Amino acid sequence: MPAAIIGARRDRPELVVSARNGLLAITLLLTFAAASLWYLLLTNSFQVKYVAGFSSRDLPLNYLVASLWAGNEGSLLWLAWVLSLFAAAAVLLHWRRDRALMPYIIATIAVVELFFISMMMFTANPFHLLPFVPPDGRGLNPLLETRWMVIHPPAQMTGFISWTIPFAFAVGALASGRLGNEWIDSVRKWAIVAWLVTGMGLLLGSAWAYGVLGWGGYWGWDPVENSALMPWLVGTAFVHSIIIQKRRGMLKVWNMVLIIAAFGLSMLGTFLDRSGVLSSVHSFASDSFAPLYLGFILGSVGVSAALLVYRLPMLRSENTLESALSREAAFLLNNLLFIAVAFATFWGTLFPIVSEAVRGVKVTVGAPFFSQVNGPLFLGLVGLMGIAPLISWRKATPSYLARNLIIPLGAALLGAGALLLLSVNKPVAVVAVCMCILVVGVIAQEWARGTALRRRTFAESWPLAFARLVISNRPRYGGYIVHLGIVLVALGVVGSSFYQLTTDATLSKGGEMRLGTYLLRYDGNSDQMTASKLVTTATLTVYDGKTTKPIDTLAAQRSIDFRWDQPVSEVALRSTPLEDLYVLLADVDDAGKASFRVFVNPLVLWIWVGGVIVLLGGVLALWPGREAATPL
Repeated sequence: MPAAIIGARRDRPELVVSARNGLLAITLLLTFAAASLWYLLLTNSFQVKYVAGFSSRDLPLNYLVASLWAGNEGSLLWLAWVLSLFAAAAVLLHWRRDRALMPYIIATIAVVELFFISMMMFTANPFHLLPFVPPDGRGLNPLLETRWMVIHPPAQMTGFISWTIPFAFAVGALASGRLGNEWIDSVRKWAIVAWLVTGMGLLLGSAWAYGVLGWGGYWGWDPVENSALMPWLVGTAFVHSIIIQKRRGMLKVWNMVLIIAAFGLSMLGTFLDRSGVLSSVHSFASDSFAPLYLGFILGSVGVSAALLVYRLPMLRSENTLESALSREAAFLLNNLLFIAVAFATFWGTLFPIVSEAVRGVKVTVGAPFFSQVNGPLFLGLVGLMGIAPLISWRKATPSYLARNLIIPLGAALLGAGALLLLSVNKPVAVVAVCMCILVVGVIAQEWARGTALRRRTFAESWPLAFARLVISNRPRYGGYIVHLGIVLVALGVVGSSFYQLTTDATLSKGGEMRLGTYLLRYDGNSDQMTASKLVTTATLTVYDGKTTKPIDTLAAQRSIDFRWDQPVSEVALRSTPLEDLYVLLADVDDAGKASFRVFVNPLVLWIWVGGVIVLLGGVLALWPGREAATPL
């Protein structure tokens, strides 16, 4: 770090090169460290405390690989290693283009890297040796023995740490005084990468919660869930906001604030995961380094904020907001809504700490608070997605907006009528679905107009014209695909939130229960004993409740792990585009009676489909086409 700064200040390029090489060397060393820990896990080297605590001889290969991030020490190594890989990529890709920023980028990344390495060296060493060699390890916590363990934690932690790179570019721009659009061009791609990976982590975590935790849902506003959502929300605001800076030279200070906040919240997420200050089913055990971690977060955000204040005279906007009815105003409102959701989530997440410090009582904020506060804000964001693309830059007229809204708004009103005819009469649900239809209508209209224009201009077929339209301006149409994905997610959330059915039943063999359009018959259970656990499987036949025709067979499981003395349920799931039948085995008594909790969750499948479409749209937007020099 000092070499990079001194090299920049004293015009000593050889020192900057030395700092770059040092950062690349750290990448090699951390790669060796990660490979070494994996080797120790795969070879059952139980003299290493971490290996003994998170692996065992009977653990399958995929879980042995995942054991690297199962505990605090290994997850810190993962964070440091992935950051070093991102750092190497950023330095090598931008060495020539952003040469003036590079010393400060290197120094910023090096500080963050040094923090994680120091935490491993002094408080959470994954290579600590035991004074004896246990015959076997404890293995993974039973809740972690799922396929999601292999992909969700590394994706989520990678999302957290990836915000370091756009943050480093922002600090580099502030420190060097090069605050034009050059740093925006470079940081945009890294911000979208961080946004994509963080979003992937959220999606995978929701799928894990839905299929493994057994409470019938995919999101519970858990503190660690919230800690991943907050940087994603702020990062989404940043990705939208830099379009205004690029095109109109506005919101320069705001964009700096957003990227600093995204980094700070991502570091807060890693802190909440392992500090133990908040109870969560996701977090690691409490550790002794919480004050150091919090000090690092406050220090890094404080230094970057001081740099921002120092450079305020150089960050004046080149233009002003000319009209409240303009695309700039719509983007700004979009930003404010995202920040409002992030702040409400931040306050609700940290309120237990504040209440305990002030009143001596830890008051937990539950899901109803988040739903009541954030629900209307998310609804506003969906509506804005439909209106914003139709508003002109600088100043739009109400008549122009009205003309462009006629078809999408008409489709939304027809949708409302159809919902009422189908007895879907909950006001919030009807409004939400109508807004989703409005968004789809606007996107379809924009695509149709663009494709028709290109077809007339280049005499292309409709499919070819559409494909080349999308490819020619990937940021814009990738953004539209993201919006379509969000619409599907919103429909899934509305359906499962407002129209979920649930029941509990205790059945003897041959007993039946009804829920919605389903009739379920309990066919009996079987037990399977292994060296470490007892697995009980209950089989049910699912019938169409109207015709009593069998349509499926489900097997719900409940296991007891003797090493951890912890019961774990594996949900039986029948998923269709319209609804999920979700069966949880709660208990089986000595007489063979089984207790079940059953849910019917409408439209949940579209949450996962929509999430994948969001990610695909983000990937498309990551690589601009040649005709997309000016976004949107």
